[in-house]
Amino acid sequence: MSGLLLLIPVALGLGLLGLATFFWAMRDGQFEDLDGSAQRILIDEEDDEQ
Repeated sequence: MSGLLLLIPVALGLGLLGLATFFWAMRDGQFEDLDGSAQRILIDEEDDEQ
């Protein structure tokens, strides 16, 4: 039973940390262009060496 007194606050703290990280990533614009990376990998870039 004493293990729960430690594990419950740790679990709540990790959950809040994950939620805060998710909101930080949303505010920072990490999820704005979800299709851009998928399309960018298909584009064949040629080097313009002269």
